[in-house]
Amino acid sequence: MRGLRIELGEIEAALARHPAIQEAVAVAAEVAPGDKRLAAYLVARPDSSVPAIGELRTHLGELLPEYMIPSLWVTLPALPLTSSKKVDRKALPDPVLARTDGGREYVAPRDPAEETVAAIWCEVLDVARVGALDDFFALGGHSLLATRVLARIREAFAVDLPLRRLFEATTVAELAEAVSEAIEAEIARLSDDEVAGLLSQRSVR
Repeated sequence: MRGLRIELGEIEAALARHPAIQEAVAVAAEVAPGDKRLAAYLVARPDSSVPAIGELRTHLGELLPEYMIPSLWVTLPALPLTSSKKVDRKALPDPVLARTDGGREYVAPRDPAEETVAAIWCEVLDVARVGALDDFFALGGHSLLATRVLARIREAFAVDLPLRRLFEATTVAELAEAVSEAIEAEIARLSDDEVAGLLSQRSVR
C-alpha cells in the first residue's frame, strides 16, 4: 500500500495482544478507486469492550510502524466463519459503512478555527460532517491524507505544522488549538508592521 509492504498477520497479532481483544482481522480495503486503506475488525473479550481508537492506536504504535496502523475500525460481536471454521473475509461488512465512531456524541465546531479545520477534514476525508471532538484517524485518516490536511491548513491559516503534530492533535478541537498556538508563536516573533501585514493577509483568506 502506497509503496509500503504491509503484513496483515503482524497487525492481527499485535491487536490480539491487547488484553481487551479476543479476535482481530486486518484487511486492505479499497474504499475508492486507487485508494486502499487498512481496516481492522475487532471482537472484544466477553468481559470487556473494544477500547477507544486512540488507545488501540497507541497500543499498536508500540509494536508496529505508523504505516501499519489501520485507519478504519469495525467492532463485531463475532467474526463470520466459513463451513471449515476459518474467518470468512468475503463476508466481512464494508469497513467504510460499518466503521466505528466510538459512540461519541456529535459536537458542532465552536469557533472559526474549528469550523475551518472541520471543513478541511470534510474535504480531505470525503465525509459530510465532522464534529469538534471527532478523531482524524477514526474517520479514516492516514499519513498520506494527513499531509493533505496540513497543506490545506497552510493555505487557510498561513502556518506550517509538522506532520507529527496531527498525530498528537487528532481531533478537530486539538488541531484548531495547535493552529492557534502556532499563529500566536509566529506573531510573537514579528514586528508590529509585520503583525499588521500578517493579520491583513489572514483576513483576506
